Amino acid sequence: MATGGEAVSALEAVVLAGGAGSRFGGAKLIAPWRGGVLIDGALAAAFAAPARSVWVVTGADPGVAEAARGFAGRAGQASRLRLVHALGHAEGMAATLRAGIAALPADAGGAFVFLGDMPLVPHAIPPRLAEALANGARAAAPVFENKRGHPVLFGRALFAALMALSGDEGARAVLRGLGSGLAMVETLDRGVLFDMDVVEDLGLE
Repeated sequence: MATGGEAVSALEAVVLAGGAGSRFGGAKLIAPWRGGVLIDGALAAAFAAPARSVWVVTGADPGVAEAARGFAGRAGQASRLRLVHALGHAEGMAATLRAGIAALPADAGGAFVFLGDMPLVPHAIPPRLAEALANGARAAAPVFENKRGHPVLFGRALFAALMALSGDEGARAVLRGLGSGLAMVETLDRGVLFDMDVVEDLGLE
């Protein structure tokens, strides 16, 4: 990997998995999918990323923590799994993001932020984001057909801004203010945009 060395070893991965999945009818992240459950896809991408640990932020669904432990065990990655419960998860995505960022070790140089309902993120993307950060970007995100996708990699300098977020918008406001500091990594894989909102989405790939 081109990035190698210290820059990559200091990165962490955060999987936001605290939502209630109300549009889906509840229990979205543990819904059956591809022989496992839906969150497995996001976890696979997060564990494949150049990150020391994978921090799964739980909230509304008590089954998510068990699913994460099960996946990590099957994948031989139990030692890299960290579980964080977002007490204020009902507020929305910002609360789970704050909980994940707050839990990271003091020497974390950056954090990949994955969404638990995005199961098709290509595993080749996170290393390219890490390379962009190592080359001076403040954050990096994949782009498919001019649309920004996930995961997003945030450098440590942005952690304070992430901790100041509120509501259900996530980190869009932080990214909007970065200008050229946001590296846009082009990809031909629409998995960086594909998410699950309603039960019918389970049949789409």
